[in-house]
Amino acid sequence: MKWLDLPPVWLAAFLVLAWLQATYGAGGLGFGAVWADLAGGLLVGGGVLLIVLAAVEMRRARTTIIPHLDADRLVTTGIFARSRNPIYLGDSMILLGLILCWDAVLALPLVPVFMWIIQRRFILPEEDRLMRKFRAQFTRYAQETRRWL
Repeated sequence: MKWLDLPPVWLAAFLVLAWLQATYGAGGLGFGAVWADLAGGLLVGGGVLLIVLAAVEMRRARTTIIPHLDADRLVTTGIFARSRNPIYLGDSMILLGLILCWDAVLALPLVPVFMWIIQRRFILPEEDRLMRKFRAQFTRYAQETRRWL
């Protein structure tokens, strides 16, 4: 069952909710402009780019990308020098971008709910494991690098 408790599964579930809202519960609301498609596309593209950059950096460091596993190394280079959680930030950007593209106005509250769940389910436990394993190095990194942006 642990494979069900992974960030991509949570993202997929939230995307399904947003799509259902856009398809069956629009309620006559919409962003009503081309800007939403443009902004949505930029957010989705930016989110995918963040995820790819983070995955490459983690691969280069030869550590796991799986949230429930212990990291072999603390990655603080590349995109991780800007955000401690670029993959989760990318997931959130993809969710927001598709909500904009799908004109799912009523699904906008899903973004902070998704971020809250991701923080509770994955980020805090990951940071706890990193703190126990890398102590001073992680403390310094956490002080210098923001969690999200």
